[in-house]
Amino acid sequence: MPVLRSSATLDPAPAANRVRRTAYLTIVVLLLAWTIDFVDRFAISMAMPFIGEEFGLSKTMQGLLFTTFSVVYLLCQVPAGYLADRFGARGLMLTTLVLWSAFTGLTGLMGTFAGLLAVRALFGASQGCFPPASFKAVAERTTPKNRGTVTGVVMSASGFGPGIAPLIVAPLIAAAGWRSSFLWLAACGAAIGVLLWALLPRPLPAALTRAVDAAGRTTTASRREVLRSLQVWKFAALFCAMNLLVSGLVSWVPSYLLESRNLSIQTTGVLAAIPMLVTVGTTILGGWLFDRFFHDRIRWFLVPIVAVTAIFLALMLTASSAVQFTVYETIALGVASLGSMCLFGLPMRVLPTEHAGIGMGMLNLGGQVAAAIAPLLMGWLVDRFSYTAAFGLLVATTAVGAVIACWLPQRPAQFGFSTTAAQRRDDGADGVHRGRSVDAD
Repeated sequence: MPVLRSSATLDPAPAANRVRRTAYLTIVVLLLAWTIDFVDRFAISMAMPFIGEEFGLSKTMQGLLFTTFSVVYLLCQVPAGYLADRFGARGLMLTTLVLWSAFTGLTGLMGTFAGLLAVRALFGASQGCFPPASFKAVAERTTPKNRGTVTGVVMSASGFGPGIAPLIVAPLIAAAGWRSSFLWLAACGAAIGVLLWALLPRPLPAALTRAVDAAGRTTTASRREVLRSLQVWKFAALFCAMNLLVSGLVSWVPSYLLESRNLSIQTTGVLAAIPMLVTVGTTILGGWLFDRFFHDRIRWFLVPIVAVTAIFLALMLTASSAVQFTVYETIALGVASLGSMCLFGLPMRVLPTEHAGIGMGMLNLGGQVAAAIAPLLMGWLVDRFSYTAAFGLLVATTAVGAVIACWLPQRPAQFGFSTTAAQRRDDGADGVHRGRSVDAD
């Protein structure tokens, strides 16, 4: 492949510098964009006790507000992936960010429960287009060898955003009420988001971003092959099991601490933030461990991690105080997030860059099925039984996740994507290992 050698082998220093600069700037932009995403998304968790009181909602009906968002969100994953692959990530990211900021503000203006449901659905549609676009942006701006690490840093926002959301939203609610808090979040999110979009770097040359197999050879697949890939759907199934845990805890822990432990809104905000903030570091560490040690042996890493997570969730149910509950919750989420980048890292490494949007949309679809189910089902369990029963559900589904992890492929070759004929001829024509150019970073 002459283009690949000219971009990295013949002039390695500029290529390596560009790879590093592009990766670092992409990390900064997407980390902050995802943080805005999660703060806006999970602000309603802190506001839910006040929304429920104002509108006279049962726990099941409160769960419906979470689920309405999540159902629409999940339905957008694969279509959004197609749009990102077809038209590029940049424009789609800007559009979704502006729209979801608008619907965040409208949440605080709704006077009826029906209006809230409608706005949450529109909010879900706008945010639902963001993940596939962001994964596409990463695929276009990183090499396969560093993709897990970059994705790990970017996705650490899944802990940082929900972690700082209580610290931001709780004081806003205490000072100005839940309605005004959404208006402030909308204005800040839109302004920051547009700035971040302008800073997103240009994609790297396609020769540097191509998916490769274990031998460093370029792999390829059609859109239909990606959509039909059993291996990609296995990752989606495990993400479903693990996201039941995260969605369930983020949705209902604030209400549990306020209502069952009788804490103030400020104390609840701090305790709800701690577990998610810890996952920032463990998610980044997990991405590095995947790239460095486990990209060809992910089951060795994932199965013990998911099993240990289930154990600490079970201990969480026995907690005698809010602090003890938070300690066990923190350990469970911290351990779980170590393995989350195996979930994203291997597909991101092997999916053809031109179909990364739709492939990662499929994977994220599995996680969002969980996000749709968990709040409503757990709300019903709280209404019918107790918070203990609701959190006990998460122990069971995490144990199922450990079983699913045993079923995953270990390495890129097991995805079944083919090596191109041109690539095989190129490998035979010269002795230059492709890893040297791909690993320019």
